[in-house]
Amino acid sequence: MKQTIFLLILLSAIACSSPKTFRKLTEVEASAIKKYSKEINLKDGLYHILIMTDEGDMVVKLYNETPLHRDNFVSKVKAGFYDSLMFHRVINKFMIQGGDPNSKKAQAGQQLGNGNAPGDRIPAEFRTEQGIFHKRGVLAAARDGNPAKASSNCQFYIVQRPAWRVSELDSAVLQRRQSNNPDFKDLTLTEDQKKIYTTVGGTPHLDGNYTVYGELEKGFDVLDKIAITKTDRTDRPLSDIRMRMFILSEPKKK
Repeated sequence: MKQTIFLLILLSAIACSSPKTFRKLTEVEASAIKKYSKEINLKDGLYHILIMTDEGDMVVKLYNETPLHRDNFVSKVKAGFYDSLMFHRVINKFMIQGGDPNSKKAQAGQQLGNGNAPGDRIPAEFRTEQGIFHKRGVLAAARDGNPAKASSNCQFYIVQRPAWRVSELDSAVLQRRQSNNPDFKDLTLTEDQKKIYTTVGGTPHLDGNYTVYGELEKGFDVLDKIAITKTDRTDRPLSDIRMRMFILSEPKKK
């Protein structure tokens, strides 16, 4: 009994005192935060975000090389923006997408994907030359067709595509370059990219077109579980998959 009382007091203290949460934590949330805080290197100078979903937990780290996207994402997590939103677009062997505010109270069958948060788009931050590209597990920003390729200020996706065969990758890149889409006319891959895409996986045709600003550290099994869920003709899961997000670490300001 004494241990039970102590645990409840501890969870209550965490929920009420932590500056990284936007509301009082449930016992399950506090337990998850405590668990992943022990499993992740929180002293690497990066933000680490816990994404809790109906299918399990994922942890992502955010890149410092993309500060505009990093800070926008962090501010929304702190504000509880993503609480109860859905992964509204899921395509197996491609990616899972979420963050549309319209998904919070969406009716069954309602088409989603056009919602945005108040404010402007986020300017593109392409960092392919720094080794940041669309490998399996990366966190990236969705966008509309604006010519500047600026990002949605809230919608994101996590790449799920598994490894390519070498011949398959070469063929896909060639087909993209020969298409009439100007976004792909200069599509080329470095040897490092080819190695990653043929061993880890990813979506090379999105490089230089959508901003990558983080990557999955834990929860690849959850990513795959969400990706294979049954969907309707608009790629929305037939059973809602909702999320909650919490900051596990916040780098010290220099």
